[in-house]
Amino acid sequence: MNLSIDIHQKNEEVSVLLAGEIDAFTAPNLREELLPLAEGDKKVVTVNLKDVSYLDSTGLGVFVGLFKKMKENGGELRLIELSDRLKRLFEITGLGNIMNISAN
Repeated sequence: MNLSIDIHQKNEEVSVLLAGEIDAFTAPNLREELLPLAEGDKKVVTVNLKDVSYLDSTGLGVFVGLFKKMKENGGELRLIELSDRLKRLFEITGLGNIMNISAN
């Protein structure tokens, strides 16, 4: 399955809606699309994961990289509408304790 990436930016607020699977095949494209969003000071990037059916370690790495870049620039990364399965993945890896993650 492919990954759909829909990005909307309004001033310093960026909303991203993802749909599909985030794996070794789709993660490079996702990284290419998301990392430039971290440029600039104090941006807020909200990534909606409600339509993501699968996420592997490569995908987690994309979010870790984006999180670090956002933090370096004084911005904030928010991951919202995670399924229970995705939320558990972030919790198991310990990322749920350092990243702004919301199930709804």
